[in-house]
Amino acid sequence: MTKIALLVGTTLGGSEYVADEMAAQLTQLDHQTEVFIEPNLDELADFSLWIIVCSTHGAGDLPDNIVPFYQQLMIEKPDLNHIKFALCAIGDSSYDTFCQGPEKIIAQLLQHGSNAIVDKLQIDVQHDPIPEEPALAWLLQWQHLI
Repeated sequence: MTKIALLVGTTLGGSEYVADEMAAQLTQLDHQTEVFIEPNLDELADFSLWIIVCSTHGAGDLPDNIVPFYQQLMIEKPDLNHIKFALCAIGDSSYDTFCQGPEKIIAQLLQHGSNAIVDKLQIDVQHDPIPEEPALAWLLQWQHLI
């Protein structure tokens, strides 16, 4: 079926848990999945769908582990016309920068020709203390598009 890369931006590991659960669900549907904690463009060439599972750190920043990938997008300016993406953003609505970190990556993906396969999901840990649940429900809604 489809080769799907799950790109994780995490500070405390919560986004990684969500990505792992999503990968398991997609694997059950016979998709090939791989979770990338330190994504690199060279490793993603064979994947046609990228699911970004990313939290926001500090004042609307990206988690440290995914910053090099963001910088790589800015410097290399790859042609991503063949890539579809989906964004699962995780944040805390008590901050005015709620889910703004991953928007930086999305802006780069769009600038380089990629397109969203589905509307983004923003998980608020104030209302969803187990972010895997809304993430899997969201994935269930659109997995037929893959």
